[in-house]
Amino acid sequence: MRVSREELKRMIDQIPEQDVLEVYDFIEFLTFKRGEQALHEQEVEYLAKDEEVVRQVQKSREDRRNGRIYSKEQGLKYLRRCFKGS
Repeated sequence: MRVSREELKRMIDQIPEQDVLEVYDFIEFLTFKRGEQALHEQEVEYLAKDEEVVRQVQKSREDRRNGRIYSKEQGLKYLRRCFKGS
């Protein structure tokens, strides 16, 4: 279904006053949702260009394939050691 902006504006002008806030909230929701999606896409694009992140993901996949899976506690200990070394 295709709707022109003019048709949408006409429909908005005909909305009963008691429904205006609900329509406004919905438009705000759509705006927020689109902004969140764009931000997520930018983050993914940024991370995909980071060679170290890509290397870590590939290593993680290899570790899972080879059964080298660690518990949550083991993973936290590893991360703490990595950050202390930085």
